Amino acid sequence: MSVEIITHIGEQNNMETNEFPRENRDDLYVDHTIFRFKFTEDFMKELYHFSKIHQYDHRKDFKEAWLLWLDENIDLVRTEIERLIQLGYEGDIIDKMFKSARYYFRKKSTAKVVPKQRRQYISINHNVLEAMDEHIKKNRKDSDYQPKNGFISFCNDNEIILKECIKTMMDKHIKDVELIENKLKKTYKNRYFMLITK
Repeated sequence: MSVEIITHIGEQNNMETNEFPRENRDDLYVDHTIFRFKFTEDFMKELYHFSKIHQYDHRKDFKEAWLLWLDENIDLVRTEIERLIQLGYEGDIIDKMFKSARYYFRKKSTAKVVPKQRRQYISINHNVLEAMDEHIKKNRKDSDYQPKNGFISFCNDNEIILKECIKTMMDKHIKDVELIENKLKKTYKNRYFMLITK
């Protein structure tokens, strides 16, 4: 049945495009290449509804229900096939519909995704970043240098600017000392990896 529909519509489509002389068609032609052929909203709603009804069917039962659904929705299917052919789709449209129903819509969740609450961004003073860069450049060639040990050394060498940085962060309502410490460690390590990959 699906092959007959495609063949019939394909023949109609060829007749329609061959009615105009070639030179007139070239004047009207604008290249709008489509890379992803989507179904219409109405068609997708029907396909989604079918998929959810037969979500837990075994493959054989799903296939039988699919063929029945095609027969019952022949006009909707035919309209969608015609539209995709006119857009330039060259594949098996019925197969595309089946795969969408079986492998995409059937498994698509109906649960609404709640966006995660983003953590407050903690910025670090530019002077501290420059001091980190200088410390890394000065010490990274030592044989026993590692970012972990380098950070401890950096903290010991730069107590004054670190105290100012921490005070500024706390003034911005960041009271969690562990969060501030982790941010400074992570920033130091990121600066290290940025410098060695340049």
